[in-house]
Amino acid sequence: MRKFRIVSKRKRLAKKKWDMDRTEENRQEYKELQHRVKREVSKAKQKAYDELYTRLDTREGEKDLYRLARQRDRDGKDVQQVRVIKDRDGRVLTSEESVQRRWKEYFEELMNEENEREKRVEGVNSVEQKVDKIRKDEVRKALKRMKSGKAVGPDDIPVEVWKCLGEAAVEFLANLFNRVLESEKMPEEWRRSVLVPIFKNKGDVQSCSNYRGIKLMSHTMKVWERVVEARLRKVVEICEQQYGFMPRKSTTDAIFALRILMEKYRDGQKELHCVFVDLEKAYDRVPREELWYCMRKSGVAEKYVRVVQDMYERSRTVVRCAVGQTEKFNVEVGLHQGSALSPFLFAIVMDQLSEEVRQESPWTMMFADDIVICSESREQVEENLERWRFALERRGMKVSHSKTEYMCVNEREGSGTVRLQGEEVKKVLEFKYLGSTVQSNGECGKEVKKRVQAGWNGWRNVSGVLCDRKISARIKGKVYRTVVRPAMLYGLETVSLRKRQESELEVAELKMLRFSLGVTRLDRIRNEYIRGTAHVGRLGDKVRETRLRWFGHVQRRESEYIGRRMLDMELPGRRQRGRPKRRYMDGINEDMKLVGASVEDAEDRDRWRETIRCGDP
Repeated sequence: MRKFRIVSKRKRLAKKKWDMDRTEENRQEYKELQHRVKREVSKAKQKAYDELYTRLDTREGEKDLYRLARQRDRDGKDVQQVRVIKDRDGRVLTSEESVQRRWKEYFEELMNEENEREKRVEGVNSVEQKVDKIRKDEVRKALKRMKSGKAVGPDDIPVEVWKCLGEAAVEFLANLFNRVLESEKMPEEWRRSVLVPIFKNKGDVQSCSNYRGIKLMSHTMKVWERVVEARLRKVVEICEQQYGFMPRKSTTDAIFALRILMEKYRDGQKELHCVFVDLEKAYDRVPREELWYCMRKSGVAEKYVRVVQDMYERSRTVVRCAVGQTEKFNVEVGLHQGSALSPFLFAIVMDQLSEEVRQESPWTMMFADDIVICSESREQVEENLERWRFALERRGMKVSHSKTEYMCVNEREGSGTVRLQGEEVKKVLEFKYLGSTVQSNGECGKEVKKRVQAGWNGWRNVSGVLCDRKISARIKGKVYRTVVRPAMLYGLETVSLRKRQESELEVAELKMLRFSLGVTRLDRIRNEYIRGTAHVGRLGDKVRETRLRWFGHVQRRESEYIGRRMLDMELPGRRQRGRPKRRYMDGINEDMKLVGASVEDAEDRDRWRETIRCGDP
C-alpha cells in the first residue's frame, strides 16, 4: 500500500508537469507512471481478494461469507437506488424535494388514518396491582434474545455495545428500566425512529404502495420491549387458534392441520369449504384505544398498560429514502413496525376481537392477521365470514374484499360461491397459505413447482458467491445447504411426495450445483461426484428426514395437540373407486419401512432422530 501511494503521488506530479510543459518527454514519463499505478492497483486488489478468499475458507470467515453474498445481491439490484417516485396521480417526481415530500405524504397518511369504527360504550375494569422490579436475569434473557448485526436506530447505539459490557451493562440497564417502570416515562430519544421503505418485490417499483415501511428504533428500547413482552406473556393467555409468534407453535402446525383436514374430507368424499381472510394494512390500522381496551380485558396490570401507552406517546419518525431524509411527522395510529413488542400486542387485539366468533382449530386458525375459516357447508362458512367481518370492522379492522379468497375441497357440481356483503368472493383452485400452496384437490404438485421456484430465487440471491470461481466447492456447498435448500424444503414435511415429484426437486438441485461448480452435462461428470464435491446429499433423502422428524414431533405432543387430533380424526364415508389417492400416512409408513423404524420409536426423541438422520457426504 505504501508503494502504491508513492507511485500515485509521482503520477500526480508528472501530470502537473506535463500540463505545464507539453513536451514528449513529460508525456512519456506521465504515461509510464500511469501504467505503473494500474499495475499496483491490480496487485493490491489481487492481494486483497486472496486474503478475502483465505479468510472465507475458515470458520471465523463464515459470517463474512453470508455478508458478502447479501452485499453482492444488493449491488446487483437497481431497487436500492430508486431516486424517482410517482405521486398519487401517477406523475413521476424527479426533484429531491418533491420525492421526499411524496414519501412523507404517503407514510404520514398511512400511519395516521384510522378506519371507521363503533365507539365502545362499555368500560372494562383495570387491574391495579403492584408489579415487581425488573431483575437482572430478565435483562440478561432480553439481551440474549436480541440479534446482533442489525441496523441501529436514531441514537446510533447497537445492542452489541451492551453485550460487550457484560454484567456492567446488565446492572445499568436494570436500573434504567426500573426508573422507566416507576416513572412510566421513557427517554425522549426512544420516541424517535427512522422509517426505511423496503420494496415488496412485486408491482411498480416507483409506486409508494409497493413498499413496506420498517422502523429502525433504538436497540436499548427494544431490550426494554423484550422485558415487558416476557412479563405480558406470563399474564395473558392467547387462544389456541392463534399460531403466530406463540411458543411451541409455527407456520408448520397450521399448514399441517389444514392439509390433513383437506385430505380427510377428500378421502371421505365430502366437501370442505375454506375462506382465507385478508385484513387491509392490519398492523397500521389498529386503533390505539382498542389496544388499551384489549390489554385491560386480557387482565394486564394497569401499570403495564400505562408503560405501553407511553411507548406510543408522541412517537415521531422520518423516512430515509435514496434522496435523503424527510421532515419529521407524528405516528398516531397502528402498531410500530419493527418493534419487538408489536407481534404480541397484535395477538392480544386479535384474541379479544375474535372471542365471540372464532371456532376451535382447525375450523378457525390464525397466524397474526392471516385467518382461515373452514366449514362443511358453503352456507355456514358464508355466515361465519360475515360474523368475522362484523366483529372486526366494528372495532376498526377492515376485511379486504378483493384479497379474501374462497376454496372448495372435493367440490361437487353446482356447489356455488361465497358472498361477502353482497359481493362474490373470489373462488380459487389453489391458495398460498403461510407460504405453502394448498390445492382444492388435495394434491401437492403445484407446491413442488413453487418449492423449485423458491430454490432458484434463493440461489440467485447468493449467486454472487456460488458462481465465484475462486471460492471452494466445500464453501459453496455449505452456502447452498444453509440458504437454498431450506427454501426448497419449506412445508414439505407436511406432504407425501410421489417419486416423480421427488425427482423434479432433485433435478432442480443438481442444475443449481452444476451451475455453482461450473460443470455442464457435456463434461460427463456423474451426479454422485457433483454431490460429493459440494458435500450435499440427495434432496429426496432430506425430504424424507424432515417428514419423519416432523411426524416424530407430532407423535410426542399431547393428545389435544392439533396435529395429533387431525391424524386421529375419522370421518364417515368411503374412499372413491379406482386407484386410491396418496395419503400423508402412506408416505410416512414407506419412510419408516425404509429406515427400519416404527411409530413407537418416535417416543424417544434422541433415538428417533438418530434413526432417521440422513447426513451430507
